[in-house]
Amino acid sequence: MQLMAGAAHGGAEAFFDRLAIAFHRAGVEQVIAVRPHEERMAKLRAAGLHPKGLRFGRHFDLKTWWTLRRMVKRFRPDIVLTWMNRATAACPAGDFVHVARLGGYYDLRHYRGADHLVGNTRDIVAYLRRKGVPADRSHYVPNFVDATPLPAEPRARWGTPEDAPLILGLGRLHPNKGFDVLIRAVAQVPRAHLWIAGVGSLEDDLRELARSLGVTDRVSFLGWRADVAALYAAADVFVCSSRHEPLGNIVLEAWAHRVPVVAAASQGPSELIAHGVNGLLVPVDNDTAMAASIETVLRETRLRETMVAGGRATYEGHFTEAAVVRAYADLFARILPNR
Repeated sequence: MQLMAGAAHGGAEAFFDRLAIAFHRAGVEQVIAVRPHEERMAKLRAAGLHPKGLRFGRHFDLKTWWTLRRMVKRFRPDIVLTWMNRATAACPAGDFVHVARLGGYYDLRHYRGADHLVGNTRDIVAYLRRKGVPADRSHYVPNFVDATPLPAEPRARWGTPEDAPLILGLGRLHPNKGFDVLIRAVAQVPRAHLWIAGVGSLEDDLRELARSLGVTDRVSFLGWRADVAALYAAADVFVCSSRHEPLGNIVLEAWAHRVPVVAAASQGPSELIAHGVNGLLVPVDNDTAMAASIETVLRETRLRETMVAGGRATYEGHFTEAAVVRAYADLFARILPNR
């Protein structure tokens, strides 16, 4: 049984969709309760799942609580896997092993009822253990990404010349993502165009920054995109500019789609990237260093080829669907006898 009370869009939410569908493909029997975002519900149904839409309100949402209790009683799960704070707090008690998945450095007060905690990076697991979670109750299982290719997004759709260096950024338009740094960096790279795919409250501010730097014609805001493979297929360099990034699904996606990566050295990218092997790391909040690394990747063919090959090899070795589903299966097998 899986519970997800997240937003309509986001990295954790997108991975929840992928994992639920992957479990289904692997023959795992599951029931799912999610907030009734229509796009998610439709995607899960199309994959053969039957999600239950629940509000997952705060303290007085008795309907969600009673519905979850009925689902537990009817399905009698061995494992209940909950995602992030709200779904974990909403999980009723029962005769099952409660596993909560964390994709960040969350306040652990919300996780007191969970039997086991899963972090999707080793650094998150280290954080859990520093906070007093025993080693036999804190586990590392990474994410996987979809490597299915799509035809490249037409550059002409966004006024991008075919011969211009194209830089791609993905994520919520939020201060943590550092898109202001990325826009400043791209402004320093001659002829480079930037596509930013995502939505958020900072869009107007970022548009104004591009205008003030004189690069409005070189920066395009694509909105939220589910077809990110088409964007990777069009890009020359992917940049993760985040000030705070616990994992970096977007780095994994770039590796899977064979796009060279430049990343600010926040938590997740620093754990993932071997500098010069499968990407380049730059200091957080340093647009000058970011611009220089982008130019290096564009200029040095051999380095670019090395990084693309290294990124794809890292993805295939650790972050495929088969590897991650197997890791969850192994974890569940280890913890079930120790209820």
